[in-house]
Amino acid sequence: MRTIFVLFDSLNRSAMGAYGSEAVKTPNFDRFAARAVTFDKHYVGSLPCMPARRDMHAGRLNFTHRSWGPLEPFDNSFAQILKDHGVYTHLISDHLHYFEDGGHGFHTRFSSYDFIRGQEYDPWIAMVEPPVERIRVKFDERHYDPSKRDKRLQHAINREQIIEERDFPGPRCFASAFDFLDRNRHADDWFLMLECFDPHEPFHAPERFKAAYDTGYEGRILDWPHYERVVDGPEEIAEIRANYAALVAMCDEYFGKLIDYLDEHDMWKDTCIVLSTDHGFLLSEHGWWGKCRMPYYEEVSHIPLIVHHPDHTAQAGTRRRQLTQTMDLMPTFLELYGLPVPAEVTGRSILPALAEDRPLRETAVFGVFSGPIGVTDGDWVLYHYPPDIFREGLVEYTLAPAHMTAPFTVDELRTARLVPPFDFTKGVPVLGIDALKEAKRVPNNDGIGFDDLGTRLYDLRTDPRQEKPVEDGVAGARLYRELIRELRAHDTPPEVYRWYELESDETRGGTHEETAEPRDGDAAVRRHRAG
Repeated sequence: MRTIFVLFDSLNRSAMGAYGSEAVKTPNFDRFAARAVTFDKHYVGSLPCMPARRDMHAGRLNFTHRSWGPLEPFDNSFAQILKDHGVYTHLISDHLHYFEDGGHGFHTRFSSYDFIRGQEYDPWIAMVEPPVERIRVKFDERHYDPSKRDKRLQHAINREQIIEERDFPGPRCFASAFDFLDRNRHADDWFLMLECFDPHEPFHAPERFKAAYDTGYEGRILDWPHYERVVDGPEEIAEIRANYAALVAMCDEYFGKLIDYLDEHDMWKDTCIVLSTDHGFLLSEHGWWGKCRMPYYEEVSHIPLIVHHPDHTAQAGTRRRQLTQTMDLMPTFLELYGLPVPAEVTGRSILPALAEDRPLRETAVFGVFSGPIGVTDGDWVLYHYPPDIFREGLVEYTLAPAHMTAPFTVDELRTARLVPPFDFTKGVPVLGIDALKEAKRVPNNDGIGFDDLGTRLYDLRTDPRQEKPVEDGVAGARLYRELIRELRAHDTPPEVYRWYELESDETRGGTHEETAEPRDGDAAVRRHRAG
């Protein structure tokens, strides 16, 4: 078996023709869907970038125990397991977060890797005296302030070296993939993870893609919206969205080059191709730019998954309505190679669903550590908030105490104590570190926090755009039961139930047996919305 896992970052379903997009043309994603199985109810798990990748590697949710951070020493990793069983694993990525404090331990699980430099604020180009005035003239100050030596200035500096289309990190990722395939397409037992940071912001695409979505806007560059409420005018909104569309179009075209390569070398017959993303991005929907600060609306949490398997070509062009999640990818990758799934894994292989549209899970639970928790059955979705999202009381459980771009502070580390193992730490005790209010965890790392607060329930069948939250005691109570069941399955510590005011006993061990009666769905929604 050979596998190519193509992972884009922030690829919205709504920007793909295979999922109904008309505004963005994606002929290559669409022709791939025509020869693959498309999953219509695929959801995120832990958010955002690195927590999602930890779900992918370890096959279980992690936001219940810690915030954005490295792969833990006790974590399973599909890449490591495959490598240990003789499957050659190779990572190609321009995702700079792997090389920050909070991203280590992932790329080293592969047999080899190629890190493509220059994406976003990658500290790639060293420039002591940047061309501040040139940057000021070129970029809109609402997105770039060259007077600040920050990540946006570093991106503008990097961009000085990205001149031709072949210089862009995304095309360079695909060039590296074709190099790998040229060397290895005749071999068996390999796994290629081709990971492109695009179409993550900043939305910088080669000019020919931008020209196809030209809005007539004549101002300075607007392509990196802050994660905040929309205050832009219609022209600015259209321009930002057009820049995103151009970047998706570039991703689509280069993915099409991969399809052409598979055609040319007759690789479909013995190669599995998986296409997905880590999360979506709000492009002014619900009055927001970005992700994670606000409820995890469908645009953020409901993501694409399209799979070609050489043993299921008869299913080409079909769709699946059953729920799947990010963490289901890990056991799927192991099953592709006939390997057993570790006991700590809670994800479910999607391979059985390729043959027929069979259910794999009742609900999907997702979230950010210390943020709201989402739960959906595909028809209803509930976003549950604690009564006070800014209070302390949670604990980070880790043996790798680092936030996105820095280690835990000394003040955080002073609260550390050794606590007994969880059911996924393989008998290893871990550090319990108080989740301090001022800690630099997502989304507080940029000096901002959660907003647009309040528990809410939506009926996705009648309100797919999530414009009107509803009260439905039956649906709400059922989703709360499923949420608590999933938390128990992940050995969630007792303070989480208390902090979120969720019903549970206070046991601390391999499982949490629910003894309380299910909560009233309407009352819970009303109480937390009012708070």
